[in-house]
Amino acid sequence: MATADSTVTALDVDLPAEIFDVTVNIPLIHQVVVAQQAAARQGTHDTKNRGEVRGGGKKPYKQKGTGRARQGSTRAPQFAGGGTVHGPTPRSYDQRTPKKMKAAALRGALSDRARAGRVHVVEGFVTGDRPSTKDALAALVGLVESNRPRTLVVLERGDDLTWLSLRNVDTVHLLAVDQLNTYDVLLSDDVVFTKGAYDSFVGARSTGSTVQTSEPTSGQTSEQTSEQTSEQTEPTTEQEAAQ
Repeated sequence: MATADSTVTALDVDLPAEIFDVTVNIPLIHQVVVAQQAAARQGTHDTKNRGEVRGGGKKPYKQKGTGRARQGSTRAPQFAGGGTVHGPTPRSYDQRTPKKMKAAALRGALSDRARAGRVHVVEGFVTGDRPSTKDALAALVGLVESNRPRTLVVLERGDDLTWLSLRNVDTVHLLAVDQLNTYDVLLSDDVVFTKGAYDSFVGARSTGSTVQTSEPTSGQTSEQTSEQTSEQTEPTTEQEAAQ
């Protein structure tokens, strides 16, 4: 993890393995992203068919004797100013996506960024009690590489200081921790958590295991360790008989 300048502290944390080190399911991520983009569509498009266009109630000319094709209304689709055939109507584009699929896709996207070293946790971006875009940008420059301009910053809901400092930066996308989603993670080159947002996000999802697993002591295998544990926890038959 890169180290920022004196205005920000970059933290070295153990990322939970069940969130930041899972198998990436690309078809699942694609399905979730497509559903998210579809849900963002307003669906207010509308056209008028021949029955909705004003006018055209009178037969334009008599049925026979004109040598022309019979017509019943000037609002038929073949006339200029007529109705539209099979045009779009207001509809919802929402796709049902189970919560477990959304959560699994988000874990896969975060794992992809974490394996590339693009997930960062910082104590904060601005020192003091006044917003400063200059200080916040200086912290980001020292944290991420210059050839990766798009940065996703995840904040707590009440972190107004950072929000006001970075909201006008076009290369930075701000999200509250409860709005973190797969699409925004994939769209950004780096994901930066503040310490409070990281603790809130991990605390609601982590089961305790981390990416860096502990190893058994030297000269002792994991099987020997498990055997010793079982011997300590299970009582012998003589002790059971004595009881």
